[in-house]
Amino acid sequence: MNILMVTNTYLPIVGGLELSIQSFTAEYRKRGHRVKIIAPEFDNSPQDADVIRVSALKNFNGSKYSIKLPMPVFFVKALGGFKPDIIHTHHPFLLGDTALRLAYAHNVPLVFTHHSLYEENIHWMPGATEALKKFIIALSTGYANFCDTVIAPSESVAEMIKEHGVKTPIEVIPTGLHLNQYRGTSENFKKEKQIPEKDFVVGYVGRLAEEKNLPFLMRATASFLQKEKKALFLVVGSGPMEEAIATHFKDLNLEKQLRFAGEMKGAKLIEAYQAIDVFAFASQSETQGMVLNEAMAAGTPVVGVDAPGVRDIVIDKVNGRLVSSENEEEFAQALSWVYDRSPAQRIKLADGAKETAKKYSVELSASKALKVYESLKTEETARHRKLKKKDLFKFLQHVNAEWDLFSNFAKATMDAFQ
Repeated sequence: MNILMVTNTYLPIVGGLELSIQSFTAEYRKRGHRVKIIAPEFDNSPQDADVIRVSALKNFNGSKYSIKLPMPVFFVKALGGFKPDIIHTHHPFLLGDTALRLAYAHNVPLVFTHHSLYEENIHWMPGATEALKKFIIALSTGYANFCDTVIAPSESVAEMIKEHGVKTPIEVIPTGLHLNQYRGTSENFKKEKQIPEKDFVVGYVGRLAEEKNLPFLMRATASFLQKEKKALFLVVGSGPMEEAIATHFKDLNLEKQLRFAGEMKGAKLIEAYQAIDVFAFASQSETQGMVLNEAMAAGTPVVGVDAPGVRDIVIDKVNGRLVSSENEEEFAQALSWVYDRSPAQRIKLADGAKETAKKYSVELSASKALKVYESLKTEETARHRKLKKKDLFKFLQHVNAEWDLFSNFAKATMDAFQ
């Protein structure tokens, strides 16, 4: 099968979405399928013949992301003889528009993975208001309804987008992990980061940004560390919140209980997970929270705030603690609960985490996704019913794609300001 992935972000950016695409793509190729990826050009983008890079405005609005420049003729040449059987888009905007146009042009099914709660991640956009949130919800919902199948990374996200008005069939398929990679020891890592062997390590992995609810997380973790001097906070990642975290810990005379490890991937990241005794997570805008799956695959229990994506993974007192509300004292107490467990009880929590991780193997998730692709190939989709595959309709295909995009934008605008 020829699979075309379309995304607004990809390597060298390292995040849950990028790793999801990389993981699925590797597994598909392992099974004999051909995969090409359309993604924007970034600084230091790795060279890959199967990744079609699109010219883009880099570091848009001060972020690390790129905004693509529309070049419709470019894609025809770039794809060459590659004729997709399925187009899988990972965003409803920007290159998501390109994915819809290509699905019309090739008259093939379009699959969309709803990776993000987009309305919760607009803080970096100029003029972020409630009206803009409504607009984003309406635009992403309308886009989802143009697709043949929507993939939700978790049950809670599936329910949420149904409430928003998604009528397209939804399949719940989490991003899969290569579970056998999450084994090993943390001895070398702890030496490198000057972490005493017997210290209790609270850890966080991810982008250091406000959308991850890091102001709350740093305050709650600092509150716990003030009581437990044989504990420290290990922060893996980079971002604009790094200085604020360092300043907060310094103001509380806790700088000796703080370690920044920077961005990590591969074996080093797995060593970091192994070094963590409890993974702390407070984001309210996750659709899956891949880092939670990764932590559990390494046998690390999680303390997380009850939110979409988190509640699908964290089972209270089985593989961690699920904190019912965004309350700093309650979160700190949950960290203390894990800290106070006996060695045997901590092993039981680790076993619970590993058992949960088994549901998230890449083999299982890839099989589910390929089953969706195959079913769409063999049935007559809405797009096939609208347009039959004849040269006579090439112009009509283009008109329909542009009309869908325009009408979706117009409806979202009206919904936002009603």
